[in-house]
Amino acid sequence: MKSLRSYLSVAALTLAVGLAGCSVAGSTSTGVSAVSATGTSSAATGTTQAVSLDTLAADTHYDADDLTWDAAAEVAVTLADGASSVASGSPDAVTVDGDTVTISAAGTYRLSGSLADGQIVVAAAEEDTVRIILDGASVTSFTGSPFVVQSADEAIVYLADGTSSSLTDAATYADQGTDAPNAALYSMADLTIAGTGTLTVDGNYNDGISSKDGLVLADGTVTVDAADDGIVGKDYAVLLDGAYQVSVAGDGFKSDNEEDEGRGWVLVNGGTLSVSAGDDGIKAYNTLTIAAGNTTVEESEEGLEAQHIVMAGGTASVTANDDGVNASGGSTTTASGQGAGGGMGGGSMEVGDYTVEVTGGLLTINSQGDGLDSNGNASISGGTVVVNGPTNNGNGALDVNGELAVTGGTVAAAGSAGMVVTPGESSTQSGVQVTLGSSVPAGTVIQVADPSGTVVAAFVTTKATASLVFSSAAITAGEGYTVYTGGTATVSAGIGEGSLDGATEQGTVTAGEYTAEQGPGGGSGPRW
Repeated sequence: MKSLRSYLSVAALTLAVGLAGCSVAGSTSTGVSAVSATGTSSAATGTTQAVSLDTLAADTHYDADDLTWDAAAEVAVTLADGASSVASGSPDAVTVDGDTVTISAAGTYRLSGSLADGQIVVAAAEEDTVRIILDGASVTSFTGSPFVVQSADEAIVYLADGTSSSLTDAATYADQGTDAPNAALYSMADLTIAGTGTLTVDGNYNDGISSKDGLVLADGTVTVDAADDGIVGKDYAVLLDGAYQVSVAGDGFKSDNEEDEGRGWVLVNGGTLSVSAGDDGIKAYNTLTIAAGNTTVEESEEGLEAQHIVMAGGTASVTANDDGVNASGGSTTTASGQGAGGGMGGGSMEVGDYTVEVTGGLLTINSQGDGLDSNGNASISGGTVVVNGPTNNGNGALDVNGELAVTGGTVAAAGSAGMVVTPGESSTQSGVQVTLGSSVPAGTVIQVADPSGTVVAAFVTTKATASLVFSSAAITAGEGYTVYTGGTATVSAGIGEGSLDGATEQGTVTAGEYTAEQGPGGGSGPRW
């Protein structure tokens, strides 16, 4: 299997999109193939996806053909306390032992009914694909995990259209050995969740959904609550479609393989993901890519965290008690250098093999720590980045140990004035730095007007703000821009169009001249 970086670098994303056809924001509309209750092909929700399914098939276990089957070959299993049975189809691969139902061969199994204290076990051959259709099935365990895939090549959990199912584990597991299950839905094999039905997962012991191999979320309306992590894939975790709501005490959505080359990556390629986490919102040990879909980290310590973070399309809204986007961890540092711009606060910072790349989409950050933070370099070449950063001077809206290269897109980074990072020397798109004499409160309109008096940037603060770094194609290097507070603005994600009626002039800045802690009119000389 090839490494993620070979597929999901900026160049590979561009190639994948180009092969599939052109559309808005570098995305192409593809549908995840699904199957109706009768086993015939039908379209799923058809969200916009940037990485083609052919590319995903080459780099993951996922194959849309796995979601097509012969309905006549299904084995129907009725779950009932003390009386589970095979209702139709061949019973050879289904064993009922009390309230434990074990499936031991490849095939398609439709489960309905409920177990008040039981377990579904998949123990098939290593080459087998086992498809479990949850058709209004509810399983609770008082002693461990209610759904365990012990062995298979791939396990597919398919949520039947129009049905609701649930999995609830015990607060304490009887078996807590090294290789013992630790999640309400636990798989030692590659795991796919698909179908348009609904699933509720309560992970009272540790994790909600966990695969010790690869994980692909192809569809479904899924709610996960967990005592620790929410949804975990070891080698990779991919969201293609569906709506996933995760509320957990630990990490929300992650891939946790930090040992194998090219593993430990996360891709959001469509659908809707909403995370409220006590630790990291979305985490990868290798690369975290948001290519399409709608991603919201409602609460977290650190919102997005990985060695390499790519925002290529879709929308992502991140709220964090610490850093909003944090490229860290992974490999060791490789060089030493000054932070880009004038705002690192002096001294040298180690520059490691960490990157943040924004090539498209809309990324909004609300952080109490650093907003967009890379322990290496960062680049913005497209899309829109809006940062509502810290109010304390020990952190910055932008914090880049290497260089911040801005060559396109729109950037509005607001926060405190103590550690301001601005576009570096390799940037080809100009911008302005506004440092106010004192912080302005939340709800303040900050506007930047060109020499003709036309407003080229209107920003509305969400918290106390002393600094704003703004870059877009509307800014021309070397020209003087007048900064105003007040007036009115019509904004989306904090930026938009403004009117200077009632605004107060604060001073002027020169595009491309950046300095760390001077107000309008100050500057350290043009960068280009």
